[in-house]
Amino acid sequence: MNTERQSAVRLIDEALGFLFPAALRAAAVVRVADHMADGERSVERLAEACGADARNLGRILRLLATRGVVEETGEGRFRLTATGQALRSDVPHSAHAAILMLTDATMWRPAGEMHRCLADGGSAFSGIFGTTFFDHFAQDAETAAVFHVGMAAMSEHENQPVAEAYDFPPVGTVVDVGGGHGGLLLEVLRRQANLNGVLYDQGHVLAGHRLGDHDDVTGRWTVAEGDFFSSVPRGDIYLLKRILHDWDDEQSATILRNCERAMAPGGRILVIDAVVPPGDLPHQSKTLDLMMMASLGGRERTRRDFVQLFDEAGLRLEKIVPTSTVLSVVEAVSVSDS
Repeated sequence: MNTERQSAVRLIDEALGFLFPAALRAAAVVRVADHMADGERSVERLAEACGADARNLGRILRLLATRGVVEETGEGRFRLTATGQALRSDVPHSAHAAILMLTDATMWRPAGEMHRCLADGGSAFSGIFGTTFFDHFAQDAETAAVFHVGMAAMSEHENQPVAEAYDFPPVGTVVDVGGGHGGLLLEVLRRQANLNGVLYDQGHVLAGHRLGDHDDVTGRWTVAEGDFFSSVPRGDIYLLKRILHDWDDEQSATILRNCERAMAPGGRILVIDAVVPPGDLPHQSKTLDLMMMASLGGRERTRRDFVQLFDEAGLRLEKIVPTSTVLSVVEAVSVSDS
């Protein structure tokens, strides 16, 4: 096969790639993995348990088998692989809710119409849904729940490595800005017995927090409801995990300035996001960057981007601490403390 033909075949194959996450979502919707927990099952038995069409379920499982999610053990029989166990909804570190979030229409449709971003420089979301990403959620509680539960699931495997990677002070108040259900704050408080914490978010998000479920942090946390574009509570350490990548530079600088104004002298702001590496090597941040562009109007940032953003907010980049996840802890200090 000549080079030109090989190139065409490769790009056509890449263009078909969207069908795998579509199949993954279909399997997650009917919870097929939950019915495979006990071992190998026939497609007919699985379809009956899931309330699905057997022939089409088998076709979906056949594609998932090509990526190691399930294994075809015989004609019309499948079992979960070690990777596929994470598709179950009832296991620790389940990816089920995160898959439903990442393949939801709020992510899927803007990605399919990403050309809109090239035409006007904004996201594709508002042109499709008639409003911004977060305003849409404010009007649709069911979709908002998918997002917040999915984000909590996505964060579950990140929180402990992030908390372990950074050397938190032994005393003080940690404010988790836009902290969702409190998973990261919980891990931080567990590692420093004399730290206190404030979980700061909107009321409907805080309603699902889980800090009260853990006796080892009892009496060391409070919740505070508000809008981080207006103000944030007083504290010594500010956590901004997967927050700034949702917003453009102007909006992100506003959030950072609010943190800088409320921060105690000598405090730290910890931006916990993926840092886009230079060069053409694959990195999840480069994929997520396009999701941010298409749906939210935000962006993933390079080290240089963070330096410029912090400068706008009266901050200085102190250091970047890598973690064992795709995320890094980008530490900023106030210029006024210099």
